Amino acid sequence: MRLKSVDVADGCGGYNEITVTMTAVQPVRVYADTSVYGGVFDEEFAKPSRRFFDRVREGRFVLVVSRLVEDELRKAPTHVLAWFEQFRSGAEGVAVSAEALTLRQAYIEAGIVTPKSRDDALHVALATVAGCPMIVSWNFRHIVHFQKVPLYNAVNVLHRRAELGIRSPLEVIEDED
Repeated sequence: MRLKSVDVADGCGGYNEITVTMTAVQPVRVYADTSVYGGVFDEEFAKPSRRFFDRVREGRFVLVVSRLVEDELRKAPTHVLAWFEQFRSGAEGVAVSAEALTLRQAYIEAGIVTPKSRDDALHVALATVAGCPMIVSWNFRHIVHFQKVPLYNAVNVLHRRAELGIRSPLEVIEDED
C-alpha cells in the first residue's frame, strides 16, 4: 500500500491537498483461447495480442489454460507453440470436466453455436467452470460476438454460474493509443 498526496481543485479557484491510498491491484484470472496465442503472429492482431501478453508478464493477468488450448496449439506452427510455452509454467490449469462438457452442451442446445463449433463453446465453458471473470479471444464469429455474449451468460446464469466477461485482447489492454 502506498500513500500519495495530490492537489485537487476545490471548485472555488483554490486547491486542497488530499492523501490517496493506492493499493496493489490483484491480477485478474483470464482464460485466453488459442486464437490469442496465434494472434501474436497475425498482422492484424499482433500489436494488441503482444500487449495483452505484456500485461500477463507485468502481473495484471494470470493465464488459465486448458488441455483444449494445448491440443489446438500442438497443431499450430512451431513458433506459436513456442510462444505459448513461454507462459505455460506461470499459468493455472483447468480440466475438461463433466461440468464443462454439460455447459458446452447447454450452449449448443440453446442455439448459441452449432455442434460444429463445439470446441469454441468448450472454451467458454472451461473459462466459466474455472471461475475466470473473463475469457479473451479473437474469434468474433463464435465467441466474441455481440449477439452471442448475452446468450452465453444467460445459459451460465441458468446453470447457477457467474456471468463471464467475453472480450477481445484489444478491449482489455488499457492502452491510450
